[in-house]
Amino acid sequence: MSRFPETILQFGTGRFLRAFVDRFVHEAQVGGQEIGSVVVVQSTGFEVADQINASRGIFHVAVRGLQGSQIVRRDEVASVSRCLAVSRDGEELVRVACSPDLRFVVSNTTEKGYELDTNDARESPKSFPAKLTHLLHARFQAGRPGLTLMPCELRDDQADELCGIVCQLADRWGLSTDFSDWVREQCVWLNSLVDRIVVEAPSDHPLSEKDPLLVMAEPYALWALQVKPRADRFIEHPNIVRASDIRPYFLRKVRILNGAHTALVTKARHRGHTTVLQAMQDRSLSDWLERLLLQEIVPTLVDRVSDAEGFARETLTRFRNPFLAHKIADILKNHDAKVRIRLVPTRDEYRERFSREPELLSEVLRENGIE
Repeated sequence: MSRFPETILQFGTGRFLRAFVDRFVHEAQVGGQEIGSVVVVQSTGFEVADQINASRGIFHVAVRGLQGSQIVRRDEVASVSRCLAVSRDGEELVRVACSPDLRFVVSNTTEKGYELDTNDARESPKSFPAKLTHLLHARFQAGRPGLTLMPCELRDDQADELCGIVCQLADRWGLSTDFSDWVREQCVWLNSLVDRIVVEAPSDHPLSEKDPLLVMAEPYALWALQVKPRADRFIEHPNIVRASDIRPYFLRKVRILNGAHTALVTKARHRGHTTVLQAMQDRSLSDWLERLLLQEIVPTLVDRVSDAEGFARETLTRFRNPFLAHKIADILKNHDAKVRIRLVPTRDEYRERFSREPELLSEVLRENGIE
């Protein structure tokens, strides 16, 4: 397990956080940055917690793709100290939350991760925001300083939203106004945008049997992190960009990369394709997607984001990565909500800007039952 002090509390055990946040922290540790280590929280169950602890916090990320020249490498990640399961490690989790070493909180929950549970209670929180509120309140009562929170969920201004939910819960639970003030004023909430395609490792990988936590990631990685006064300084990394407003990065990724994914799977699922790569090898489908991006999506963004066309072309290259088996079934999860978030606003803005219908985009929406 990591020999560094436990400074980062991470809600989420999924493959994305392991191949993104944990890997970033590991590289910072190796580079001599005094960032500390990660305590991972498994919100439901304990199977992954057992795997992480059995491996002493060490797992591997297979990085495969084309970036200039072919990249096929394996990275060891050893930034995780341990993993705590909420269902059995509640007291220890509170102890970590109250530790003077703790500085940061990161999270990556599902699309519905910010929804409250009707059974949320002060002493028995069920949802992620309720669990976070419970731990922050314990830290406040212990007289510890505020934390820097960097949620990674793909939601617009997610840190601001999460802060508001925590304060809403504090009011519902009858917690003091001093606590709510501490949450808003002593904790620092940083909006962020994370971008990396991470998939399951192939079964034929040499480490697949020895490392159940093995995941596969593309070479591309970007973390756009908001800058605010009083925020504890996180790591320095070539793939981290800092800005006072990260909404342009969010808009570019959601409308272009995520929008392209959602549009592509709408078509691909009817052609028998099971992965993004298979869909992109279908020439008529990949040509259709390129036209959709360059002719209808990019024109709505050119004056609002940096290099929209370049990012769109890079997205097509990333989709053609010959090493990643990005399953269409995974992208189709919560598909209806994704269509309304990623595609409908672009259709509406295209109509307003150009006073005509975006033919390809409207076709996709009709196939999803939206006129």
